[in-house]
Amino acid sequence: MIKYNPKDWFGLIFEFHKSDTLRKLIYVILIYAGFTATVVYVELNYIKFESSVTIHSLVGFIIGLLLVFRTNTAYDRWWEGRKLLGSLVNTSRNLALKINSLIPENDINTRNLYFKMISNYCFSMKEHLRDNIKLEELEETTAFNKKSLKEINHIPNKIISEIFKMNKSLYDDKVISGNIFITVDNETKNFTEILGACERIKKTPIPFSYNIFIKKFIFVYTLTLPFGLTASLFYYWTIPICVFILYILASLELLAEEIENPFGSDPNDLPVHDICNDIKSNIKEILITKN
Repeated sequence: MIKYNPKDWFGLIFEFHKSDTLRKLIYVILIYAGFTATVVYVELNYIKFESSVTIHSLVGFIIGLLLVFRTNTAYDRWWEGRKLLGSLVNTSRNLALKINSLIPENDINTRNLYFKMISNYCFSMKEHLRDNIKLEELEETTAFNKKSLKEINHIPNKIISEIFKMNKSLYDDKVISGNIFITVDNETKNFTEILGACERIKKTPIPFSYNIFIKKFIFVYTLTLPFGLTASLFYYWTIPICVFILYILASLELLAEEIENPFGSDPNDLPVHDICNDIKSNIKEILITKN
């Protein structure tokens, strides 16, 4: 995720980065500018068309409504993803705090085991949502061999099942009572709930028909726009006007596409890796580091 100062609005005007829509659309814009220039030249010298500014104004209003809905829907998914990652942070801290209060300070092995497994779950969840595996980010333990995860499709499930077993061991060894075991177990269950909600966002994209309809609508609208504007006495000013309209409409669609799956590695996606590092640092401080 790109970090920036939202108050530095003048500097942001001249900011260009690899996710900037102008970089992605530059070839499309150049081709469209050439097409528009050809239409303007032909219309001014050979064929006269009737003005269609009124029709394009009405159609443009409809496109605006569709793009507002499109961007709002994509941002809702992005924001819901951020709330779920916030829940992941809180759940990790809560479980670590509970374990810290229940396990004796001299039981370093159990504390270290919980620290590593909670951290492992968060990092495996990050890569699971990206359809990837990074075993080097996981911590090895005596009871957990990360090399065995290569053949597993859903690594977070494997890790959380080990945490459930660790909770059960605390109860079996009479370290915690039945009521406390239920509390810790429910806290652990929240990890699965969070991941399930994130998977719902990832695996439920905007309906294909709706997505392709907007793209076709923008394509037809911008393709016919030069014919109407030239006939309305805009002449060669039609070229920059049409290019600017294409840039606005296509940029909104590109931005919506980028943020509708917020768990990836695009510049505008959520800072999942940084959040996982924060969780790891927090629970290490709670369970391992002594004041």
